[in-house]
Amino acid sequence: MADTDNNGRREPGSGKPARNGPGRPRESGGGILMGRPFGVPVYVAPSWFVIAALITWVFGGQLERVLPELGAARYLVSLFFAVAFYASVLVHELAHTVAALRFKLPVRRIQLQFFGGVSEIEKETETPGREFVLAFVGPLLSLLLSGVFYLGLLVVEHGTVPAVLLAGLMVSNLIVAVFNLLPGLPLDGGRMLRAVIWKISGRAMTGTVAAAWTGRALAVAVLVGMPLLGYAGGYADEGFGSQESLIDALLAAILAAIIWTGAGNSLRMARLRERLPELSARALTRRAVPVASDTPLSEGLRRANEAGARALVVVDGQGDPVAIVREAAIVGVPEHRRPWVAVSTLAQDITDGMRVWAELAGEELLEYLRATPATEYLVVEETGEIYGVLSAADVERAFVAAMAKPAS
Repeated sequence: MADTDNNGRREPGSGKPARNGPGRPRESGGGILMGRPFGVPVYVAPSWFVIAALITWVFGGQLERVLPELGAARYLVSLFFAVAFYASVLVHELAHTVAALRFKLPVRRIQLQFFGGVSEIEKETETPGREFVLAFVGPLLSLLLSGVFYLGLLVVEHGTVPAVLLAGLMVSNLIVAVFNLLPGLPLDGGRMLRAVIWKISGRAMTGTVAAAWTGRALAVAVLVGMPLLGYAGGYADEGFGSQESLIDALLAAILAAIIWTGAGNSLRMARLRERLPELSARALTRRAVPVASDTPLSEGLRRANEAGARALVVVDGQGDPVAIVREAAIVGVPEHRRPWVAVSTLAQDITDGMRVWAELAGEELLEYLRATPATEYLVVEETGEIYGVLSAADVERAFVAAMAKPAS
């Protein structure tokens, strides 16, 4: 139902937002913005309205049997239940968010969607202990909410609308807690299992592999087990062709697909994270030659070819870099025009965010490029000396190649 993510996107089992690529600004979308608790935006995805309608219909049918005197008003009560249930899911996600912020891990957003919610946490936890706590607080809050609704149930009159709502919220939050504690990614229990194996083995990747494959086994169990449980629990006489059995089978298939996909995504992102150190600013930087602002483009390119360089940096009279000649602009100038075009007309001024330290690598490099999007960056040594020019396109190609690289 609900899980967390440490990749700047929904992790395991949560689907993926549109790819932004390294060095590009991320989309702020994700549905309807409902608020910013603790400074973190909360979105309701369009798919939520589908599940809200389904909950309203199913719960309304139950109310017809329990409180037939409600008539058509039962669907208003059911809609209130759907909203209250997802408010409980939001509390579950806020628990993850508060824990992440306590560990100084930035949270991109919370999203409520078809099968629960997700807290999109930007970075990995540094220790297995923190990973365990970060995963456990969500189910813990759901258990506490279930207890609170149970206590409320003790003080209201049996057979009333408040009693039915409190009972439904108590059971639903208990189901959320128990389901999320199942030991397989992308569920919180899978992250807890990952943390335990990480602690024992000393390798986060070992924990991820074990928890991901457990998640895949869990997906198969859900696909087969949910329809069988429903069959054993209420419609054995009607058989597998009944409406209830078909609904159970459909929900099982959707949930199993989400878990299977999420487990695979967890494994893929973990393997990618192991390869991220290969994305080094120094290794990906193009050698550059300095040119004065009034240098003809043809002359600048001649100097670059002689030096074996692939980029041009415009410098002032003191030799300090002031602009980068854009590769796309060079390509757009016909060859016969290049002797008459000054490099300064094709250059982009260098801002503070466009200076990248040569030693940046891995997630630090990607985060820096995301924070200051540009097409090219000036790469400098710690001394301030020009090392070269880093193209965002080169980083993206290296990133895609790392994702496509088969597991060893």
